[in-house]
Amino acid sequence: MSSPARGARWTPWLYLAPALVLLGGLLVYPIYQLGLISFLEYTQAQVSGGEPTTFQGLANYRRLFSDPQFWQVLLATVLFAAACVVATLLVGCALAVLLTRVRAVPRLALMLAALGAWATPAITGSTVWVFLFDPDFGPVNKVLGLGDHSWTYGRYSAFTLVLLEVVWCSFPFVMVTVYAGIRAIPGEVLEAAALDGASQWKTWRSVMAPMLRPILVVVTIQSVIWDFKVFTQIYVMTGGGGIAGQNLVLNVYAYQKAFASSEYSLGSAIGVVMLVILLGVTLVYLRLMRREGREL
Repeated sequence: MSSPARGARWTPWLYLAPALVLLGGLLVYPIYQLGLISFLEYTQAQVSGGEPTTFQGLANYRRLFSDPQFWQVLLATVLFAAACVVATLLVGCALAVLLTRVRAVPRLALMLAALGAWATPAITGSTVWVFLFDPDFGPVNKVLGLGDHSWTYGRYSAFTLVLLEVVWCSFPFVMVTVYAGIRAIPGEVLEAAALDGASQWKTWRSVMAPMLRPILVVVTIQSVIWDFKVFTQIYVMTGGGGIAGQNLVLNVYAYQKAFASSEYSLGSAIGVVMLVILLGVTLVYLRLMRREGREL
């Protein structure tokens, strides 16, 4: 290979070098530290310097996997995240299609309302939703005639309330992204489907969804990552995980172990498990898509 050819080969990497260095400092190094702490005995005694840090190998992971509560929290996290992802995709895609059907003024109003929900900080949105469903002062119970019913007392009602808030602040991303993809579909394709007598649902399922597959893959993976590591909504709306920890998810469980119990190594082990699960889900999903011969 000639010298100019070798130089051209490395030119893209030179342009990417500053971003790669920044990502290395912001992403790779924290992950390395997370993994390292998960193999150590690292509690408040080690943090304060009262005791030396010792290498524990897989002891923290064995302790974690032998804890029945961990498996309960993991199952609750998976089910809750799956429900949030499905609901977010349904609401986001439905509203994206609606945006293509309404006039300019209603479309602008819906876009502004959705972007307002998207821009609201999670802690602010969670606090507002708690007030709306408050058993004493919230307007929802009064409108529905539920009296002093507490939405956060029961396990499933609390998870439902948090799910509604998560969908409320997450669907705008799906809606805007899918709407942009729909606008990029040639009008002739949709006109042909309409001339063939296809209903709106059949048009979406047979024409629009296949053409939007790359976008749907991206928003699905993003939603899985966001919803699997929900923290603020659960912590604020259920008071740190609900009564007796009935509404714990992995992120809040890791926080309790690391900071409430000062077991930083155990909290790091939970973080590593979450990272492995999310990477595994993403890789499996992408592999299945490629195996079916679909371009991403």
